Order: sequence, then C-alpha cells, then structure tokens
Amino acid sequence: MKKIVAIIKPFKLDDVREALSSKGISGMTVSEVKGFGRQKGHTELYRGAEYVVDFLPKAKLELVVKDDDVDACIEAIIKGAHTGKIGDGKIFVSNVERVIRIRTGEEGEDAI
Repeated sequence: MKKIVAIIKPFKLDDVREALSSKGISGMTVSEVKGFGRQKGHTELYRGAEYVVDFLPKAKLELVVKDDDVDACIEAIIKGAHTGKIGDGKIFVSNVERVIRIRTGEEGEDAI
C-alpha cells in the first residue's frame, strides 16, 4: 500500500476529485494549508499599503491506495490539477506499513 499526498491549487480540488472518482479511487482526506515553493508568494495592496503574502493557500490531499492503483491515482491527480502555470503543486508517494479500520478491526488492503 502507498500513501499519496498531493499539494494542489484549491480551485482545482473538484477537478481532481472527479478525475480520481473516474478511476475508481474513493476516500481521501483534504486539508486547507498554506505554503510556497518557487512562487515565493506575491504582494497585495490593502487600504493603500502594500504587503507581501509569503504563504499561499493550497489544498492538501491524502490518500492510501493499493500498490496497483498508484499510477492511475497519480495520473488522475495530474490531469485534474494541471494548469501549466507555476504553483500547480507536488505529489509525494510513500510506503504504508499497516492500516487498521477502527470500527471493524480489519487490517491491510481490506481496511482501505
């Protein structure tokens, strides 16, 4: 099993969710986060004063999927999140050693 964490632009969240659903991937956790990479923030004007916004709003998706579903999941996230502009995001894939469903006690892929 793999854990996939994707950081994307917030307005692309629905597109990514739909792309994942079309691949049969369901179940994810979404968090509103702030951060920056190469974008390095931007400046805004508020009541006549200019200030720097270092951290930009992003959406963080977390999914745990079977090894066989990893490539389809990555493909769906890229398809849904891609704008071609800086700040489209990143995808991180890591191993998951153990998964347990609290309600039933199921473990492994049965618990996904």
